[in-house]
Parts: sequence; structure tokens; C-alpha cells
Amino acid sequence: MALPVAFFGVFFAYPVAAIVVRGLKLDGVWQFGRIGEVLGDSGIRHVLWFTTWQALVSTALTLLIALPGAYVFARFDFRGKEILRAVVTVPFVLPTVVVGTAFLALVGHGGLFDELWGVRLDTTVWAILLAHVFFNYAVVVRTVGGLWAQLDPRQEEAARMLGASPSAAWRRVTLPALAPAVAAAALMVFLFTFTSFGVVQILGGPTFSTLEVEIYRQTSEIFDLATAAVLTIVQFVAVGLILALHAWTVRRRETALRLVDPSLTARRPRGAGQWALLGAVLATVVVLILLPLGVLVERSLDAPGFGYYKALTSDDSGIFLVAPIEAVGNSLKYAGAATVIALLIGGLAAAALTRRAGRLVRGFDALLMLPLGVSAVTVGFGFLIALDEPPLDLRSSWILVPLAQALVGVPFVVRTMLPVLRAVDERLREAAAVLGASPWRVWREVDLPMVRRALLVAAGFAFAVSLGEFGATVFIARADNPTLPVAVARLLGRPGALNYGQAMALSTILMVVCAVALLVLERLRTDRTGEF
Repeated sequence: MALPVAFFGVFFAYPVAAIVVRGLKLDGVWQFGRIGEVLGDSGIRHVLWFTTWQALVSTALTLLIALPGAYVFARFDFRGKEILRAVVTVPFVLPTVVVGTAFLALVGHGGLFDELWGVRLDTTVWAILLAHVFFNYAVVVRTVGGLWAQLDPRQEEAARMLGASPSAAWRRVTLPALAPAVAAAALMVFLFTFTSFGVVQILGGPTFSTLEVEIYRQTSEIFDLATAAVLTIVQFVAVGLILALHAWTVRRRETALRLVDPSLTARRPRGAGQWALLGAVLATVVVLILLPLGVLVERSLDAPGFGYYKALTSDDSGIFLVAPIEAVGNSLKYAGAATVIALLIGGLAAAALTRRAGRLVRGFDALLMLPLGVSAVTVGFGFLIALDEPPLDLRSSWILVPLAQALVGVPFVVRTMLPVLRAVDERLREAAAVLGASPWRVWREVDLPMVRRALLVAAGFAFAVSLGEFGATVFIARADNPTLPVAVARLLGRPGALNYGQAMALSTILMVVCAVALLVLERLRTDRTGEF
């Protein structure tokens, strides 16, 4: 546990603490009265209220739309199922900037809806809610569907034979077993929407602001570090409560369940009702997921002769010191380094969690999840504030970006590898040790062959989420080495059709890279590593 704890202490806790201290400590005196002033401001209270209610509504809509999909993927077997599973996962690993861009092309000024029916939803809350459902659909499908596929259907069939109606059997047998997974998925969706940044910034305009967007505005535009520090504390407390609830639901989910091989529970749809349900889910995927991505691609091809893509090779726009296309190479390089770091830190953390138990370890597990919810904007700005003196003066080093990206990748590595490591029979390790194998050889000969596929899946997820990290990178990526999400955001922030078209082209490139990575992961996926 030593290396992961040190990593999070230096590159997560220290930068966040530096921002809080810088904001609330003036001339060596703590200004705790500033907390009441900030929370008493009507504008800040409006931000807190909007952040909370839009997260609640986004969570409810996501559950309503995605739960039928979870059932279809869990219980039905149909042609193209694995490809479709990868397709619905693509939005989750896309940068929120790309998600916002896709919906901007669909419902924004000059978008598809505007051209066909004169309907614009940008700068409205509906665009934000739809984009959040688009982004989090896979969280519900894979978290709830992953457990649903392993529930023994004979328990519900037994209730039916004892006289229960289909609805009563589902309500009394299946729903209680699924409740922890549904609660865990709902909490994760709420967490991601509560801390939403790129989607709200692009689609909400100046009208709507979440905590994350307000922290960014206070630090980068107003430079009011005191207000940013108070909002960071509020978000930290809220995220801590959400993660504590999530850990409790996960522990409930892991106990008292009778699970079977998912391949034994899926079958072809039977009857008109099941085929209609499958058709409805496929239509939902087409309209909610494929349509925004398709419009994004179409807008990137608007210029004749791939004009927007060709323009990416030129730096004449003056937005960057290099041609925008170089952001592709930068992102791949940064994401590759971040993946190596995330695998090292996350692999050690997962191994520690497997071999130990107790309250301290549960706290360590919660620590690993905090970067998913704590303001990435605060972390990025904290890097600039805190890592400015030897031996940690990294502001001019390229490694700063991969370090920030790895913080987001580590939780995915841990969550992917932990179930597989826990499934390894401890007696195999003990037998190898009795036969004279050293601890290193036990790991190499026993653990590694069993977790190799999970390790590859973890690497793929870490690479994809690192590729799309935006909140922290927007502060620390230099103008001569922009990443893809930063380049997209800067292009969208400048007027002109050419800048808009180049943003669409870069977003399409990033989407294709993520889709290819997900298709590869789907072929590597095992039943235990397929869940979030």
C-alpha cells in the first residue's frame, strides 16, 4: 500500500490542500468566516441548487432509459450483441468535451434539429440532461446488467410455480437481488453528473453552472481562490458521502447472492413482447447514442475534400503554437505514459486490497475513488500552485499531464482487477509457496496468468479515460503541446466555421480511437471484468 498512498498523497491530497490553504489562509491567519460568506451568497446557493437537482434528474432519467437495456443485455442473446455492448460504452470513455460537441452538433445553433425543425436546445437544461443520459447509459447497462446476467433465473421461476404473477415474482425475487446494483449505479451516475464540467460548460453557456464549472470560473477567470477553496470543500464533503454510500451498496451486492454463469441465462427473445422490447432498446441506442455521434462525423465532413481535416495540419489559426493535428500525437503519448503509471499504482493497490481487510483498507479503497469525484479543475490548478519547488518543480515537465491523467485511470484499474484477484484461490498461492516458490515467482506463475486478461482490460480503460481527461489537463497542458480535449475546447471557444469544423474533426478522431479501444476490450472482456 505504500507506493499508492505516497502517489495519492503527493499528486492528489497535496495539490488540493494547497488550493484550500491558499484560499482560506491570509497572512498566516485562517479566514474561516469566508466559508459562511461564500455559502451565504445567493449566486453560489443557486449553483449548489442547480448542481444537485440536475444530478438527481439526470440520474432518474438515466435509470428510466437504461434499465430496459440492462435487462436486454443480461437476458437476451442476439446477433451483434458484443459489438452493441461496445457501442453503448463508447460515450462513457469519451471526453465530456466531445460529448458536449456531439450534442452541440445535434441540438445547437446550425445543428441537425435547428436545420430540420428550427429547434435549438443548447443553453437549455434539456441539452445538459440528454447529454448526461448519453454519457452514463453504459454505467447502468454494465453495472446492473452485469449482475442481472449472473442471477439464477430458477429462483424467479420457482416463485412463478408457487403461484406468483410475473410482476410479483420480479418484485419479490429479482428486484431485491438487483437493488444493491441499481443503487450503486445510481450513485455513480449521480457522482458523475454532480461533478459535470465539460458538458455544462459547452451546452449550458453562461446560464447554467455546476460546482465544477463555478470552481473553474472562480480560479481561471475571477481568480477568487477563497471562493474556489470553499466550493472545493463542499464538493469534497459531498463526494465523500456519495462514495461512502456506494461502498456500502457494493458490500451488500457482494454478499447473499446466488450467482451462475451468465452464458446459461441469456437466450434468444421469445414472443412479440420480448422482440418489441429488444426493438425499443435498439431504437433507443440509435437515437440516443448513434445519432449524436453520427451528426458529429457528418459535421466534420461538411467542408469539401475533407477540408476541416486538412486544416488540422496548419497552425495559421493562431490558437496554438503548433498545428492542431499534433494534439493527436501528444494525447497518445500522454495517455500511454498515464496508463503505465495507472497500472503500476492501481495494480499494487488492488493486490493490497485483496490480501488485507479491515476499516483501514476500506478507507484506502475509498481514497482510490476520490479522484473520480473531487474537482479535477482544483487538482489541475493545484499542480501549478503546489508543484513549483524542487524536488517537485514539475510545471515545465511533460510528465505533469500523465500524472494528472493517471489519477483518473487508477480507480478503473482497481475496480477491474480487484474482482479477478479476489477470485484466485489462496490455496494455489500457498501450494506454490510450499513447493519453494518465492513471493515474486508465486505472483508470476499463479496470479499473472489468471489476471492477464483483466490487466489488459484495465490498461484499455485507463488509456481511454486518460485520453479524454479534460478538467485538470486544461490548466497544465502547454500551448505547444495541447491534448485532444484541450484543442477541441479551444477551437469551440473561437468564432468561425473553420474553427467549429476543426473541433468536429478532432472530436471525430478522438471518438474513433476510443471506439477501437472499446472494441478490442470487448473481445478481451471476461464476465467478471465486464462490469464497472
